[in-house]
Amino acid sequence: AHRYITRDSGATEDALRLSVEEFARRAALGCFALRWASHGLHYGIGIEVDTWLGCGAAVIINGSRAHLAEAHRRYPALTAVEITVDPAQLAQRLAARGRETPDQIVQRLLRAAQDFPVPAGCRLLRVGNNGAPEAAAAELLDIARGRLVA
Repeated sequence: AHRYITRDSGATEDALRLSVEEFARRAALGCFALRWASHGLHYGIGIEVDTWLGCGAAVIINGSRAHLAEAHRRYPALTAVEITVDPAQLAQRLAARGRETPDQIVQRLLRAAQDFPVPAGCRLLRVGNNGAPEAAAAELLDIARGRLVA
């Protein structure tokens, strides 16, 4: 599923940019299945995912671990997948994106190192992303395909 974000998403992300005002309007209309604020921005996942899930599709959402409990409440059968990466490599990737200041990168690295609560009954899997992006993507697809069979 693509995300709605109140910033330009860039070429590496399947997201739609909304102004803060448009995001608030859509939130008030109930257009988001999930929404959260992080890093001074607003993020949302459209309610179209409910239709997809209702048709039996597996849906991959790029969410926030800080809002996993909310996602699990709405979708109790979800499987959470934590994408992990070596902190030095994460720092390099964040710097290469050019979206964060050095101080913001330090703050993101500190947050990434923290444990986060996983709701009771929520299945959590981990995918390492230290190698080629294609390898992590293949592992994530294997997880999604397994969800279609379950």
